[in-house]
Amino acid sequence: MFRSAFLATISLLATACILHAQTVPAESPAAASSSSTEAANGPEPMEEAQTGDHWTYEIRDEITGEVKSTVTNIVTDVSASEIGTRSAQLGNSNFGYQTFDRSWNVTNNGTWRFTPNDGTGIRLPLAVGKSWSFKSTDVNSSAGVSWKRSGTSKVTAKESVTTRAGTFDTFKIETSIETQNANDPTKKFQSVQQTWYAPLIDHWVKRSSQSRSEGRVRDKSTAELVEYGRR
Repeated sequence: MFRSAFLATISLLATACILHAQTVPAESPAAASSSSTEAANGPEPMEEAQTGDHWTYEIRDEITGEVKSTVTNIVTDVSASEIGTRSAQLGNSNFGYQTFDRSWNVTNNGTWRFTPNDGTGIRLPLAVGKSWSFKSTDVNSSAGVSWKRSGTSKVTAKESVTTRAGTFDTFKIETSIETQNANDPTKKFQSVQQTWYAPLIDHWVKRSSQSRSEGRVRDKSTAELVEYGRR
């Protein structure tokens, strides 16, 4: 259940999320002091992923306006080609695990394998006006299901974004994705995603996603960074 929930979150991290509502805990005095220091000095640089790096996101259902969950992603392993992460949902003792390439495209989330990747990452160097396309095959071996994915991304702006984690200079990336069943092309869905990626912390500080099928909106969600740090 948790893996399914996180898959939804990472898809905002890529697609829609279906998670139980959580309440963000109040900051301790130490955390508040740390946040004040960070606000005064600007975001802490985290330009290359390292083991122990972590990002915490608040996930909001934009249809109901409710906060659905708070999820923390922690880097567990870094190699020349991949980044492994562990994900924890506030109030849930289970974990989810994902593998990314070094451009933050998902390659495996424990349930689905994306070949070569899911296309929701970045493509360096980023510059306003840059665009790219992607294709992948998404396979769930245990369920015997395969989907074909295709999409495009474009850097549309440079924007300053403020969240509870601070103020960040970001590239805004707009992504459109269509996914269809490999065995029945009539079964398909579309999603649009907006990502605000901050190079200084090598991650997105905000991500919005809307998914549609049969011409109807099925989900509309936003993930916003509320805390991050380095071990």
